[in-house]
Amino acid sequence: MFRRIALFMITNILVLATISIVINLLGIKPYMTAYGINYESLMVFCAIWGMGGAFISLLISKKMAKWMMKVQIIDPQTHNPELRELVATVHRLAHAAHLPKMPEVGIYESPEVNAFATGPSKSNSLVAVSTGLLGKMRRNEVEGVLGHEVAHIANGDMVTMTLIQGVVNAFVMFFARILAYAVSNFFRSDDDRGPSYGIQMILTIVFDILFGILGSMVVAYFSRWREFRADSGSATIGGRDKMIAALEALNNNSKLVDERSSKAFASLKISNGEPRGLMALLMTHPPLTTRIQRLKTFT
Repeated sequence: MFRRIALFMITNILVLATISIVINLLGIKPYMTAYGINYESLMVFCAIWGMGGAFISLLISKKMAKWMMKVQIIDPQTHNPELRELVATVHRLAHAAHLPKMPEVGIYESPEVNAFATGPSKSNSLVAVSTGLLGKMRRNEVEGVLGHEVAHIANGDMVTMTLIQGVVNAFVMFFARILAYAVSNFFRSDDDRGPSYGIQMILTIVFDILFGILGSMVVAYFSRWREFRADSGSATIGGRDKMIAALEALNNNSKLVDERSSKAFASLKISNGEPRGLMALLMTHPPLTTRIQRLKTFT
């Protein structure tokens, strides 16, 4: 828990410090003036904070993931046959996916069935798996999961999703501040000589939250679409049967998990249920049954 809190604080401090320095170096003026909003300054301000925060997080994602998850990078020449086979499998899949440089391969202690890929580019990436995944899944199922993660790297999903998140962040910030300014002015009495900054600040926070939820739906939609692409990518470079086996294993195992203690499997961030309404719109990964059905019709 302490490591997660520390990671969150360090990441945000780095983002705040870097963007503040950039804004000062560029000489960007405050978007709020005595005469109202300077829209050009506001657009630049939102673009820098929205895009900048997302890309700084991406640039440090691999190092932060190693530190937070205590990932141990595996030496390809290790004498442990199981770990050597794990690295060889990832590298074979990476060759099949035409990656310009082999990803680092790591392992970390966790009972959860978990695997992830991260890194700022196709040439600087990491594939990490938990001990829980290796212990609970068969070799062909593990290969299906690894193929999925390698496909994420080959498709450039980390960069693409960061770009989408950055654009969404910028629009959320821009429209929240425009609407907060308009509403605060609308309710301002004629005796007031200037904008109600206190009310405007509160409204900005409220609209940031509301637009942030709507923005999360947009990001989640693209995330679900790219999960389907990663599934099909795994089927192409590693074999459709292996990816289907991996998803079916996750589906079967998820039925054994106590809903009170674990509502979703960590691996691929999937859920065994079929959420409806708002929760369905906020899902970053499609339901397992839907993914399995799509793969069975994949050619």
